[in-house]
Amino acid sequence: MTSPNEVSIAAVGVHVLDTHVIGIESLPTGSAGQMVETIRLSPAGTAGGTAVVLSRLGAAVRSHGAIGTDPLGDALSAALAREGIDVTGLVRTDAAQTSASVIPVRPNGDRPAWHCVGANAAFTVADIDLSTLDGCTHLHLGGPEFLGGPAAAELLSYAKDKGLTTSVDLLAPGDPGILEWIAAALPYADYLLPNDEQLLGLTGTDDLVTASRALLEAGVGCVAVTHGSKGALVVTADEVITVPAFQIEVVDTTGCGDAFSAGFILGRAQGRTLRDSAVLGCATAAQVAQGLGTDAGSYDLAAVDAFAAGTPTR
Repeated sequence: MTSPNEVSIAAVGVHVLDTHVIGIESLPTGSAGQMVETIRLSPAGTAGGTAVVLSRLGAAVRSHGAIGTDPLGDALSAALAREGIDVTGLVRTDAAQTSASVIPVRPNGDRPAWHCVGANAAFTVADIDLSTLDGCTHLHLGGPEFLGGPAAAELLSYAKDKGLTTSVDLLAPGDPGILEWIAAALPYADYLLPNDEQLLGLTGTDDLVTASRALLEAGVGCVAVTHGSKGALVVTADEVITVPAFQIEVVDTTGCGDAFSAGFILGRAQGRTLRDSAVLGCATAAQVAQGLGTDAGSYDLAAVDAFAAGTPTR
């Protein structure tokens, strides 16, 4: 099996700075205040959050995206760099603020959010020095809807021509209009990594397997969909695989989808089977769900594998 430090991944697209507020049972009315347990910043986004977890699992990761020249951008870039991520692919823009979210986390782990799209809407393929992808083994595109189908197709096609495998994850809620908008990119996606609501919304169906097969017909190589507390479902032209979630005490579900993507991507890059890669994805998501934010906790690949196997670690 390939060592994780032999895996080099370009995480391209949506990078966000999250502000989590823990201890929210209700929002104050008027101008009233409220004491909370914790307020914490963390890097996030379908590219940025996945990059963080991939780096923790041992992969070499380079971020590509757009952030503002504001203090939020400074904080996001520094947080990614602290995780060992190469941030030289992040472009700074004066045209928009750094993308950010404020997330009040309820006691059961639910997390409604306020979100500012910011600089993510300004990111284009022209912002990427494509020559820097030549040494990578995989390209993960988080948020193809921001680029649009033709531009995303251009990027993914370039990556595949260079021998990289590719994966795609969405940020926007799924609906048939989004599917039409990104359709040109789908034939160049080896793996599509949506959540269940996105998948059903994209296809207008009420069955995950049927929806996955519709996207396979649109050109995707494999659909690996997260299914909340039920785990994950992996569908290819030849098989349907279900993997249960791990039973844990949930603190915050922010970033669990990105963590699943990271585990699944790394598993496939190492040569693990689809099932074993999905198990790794679910086990990685479980690490994140037990803390606050995508960068919650302290773990590496060995610890996640031990958790998945039910082996105690010290």
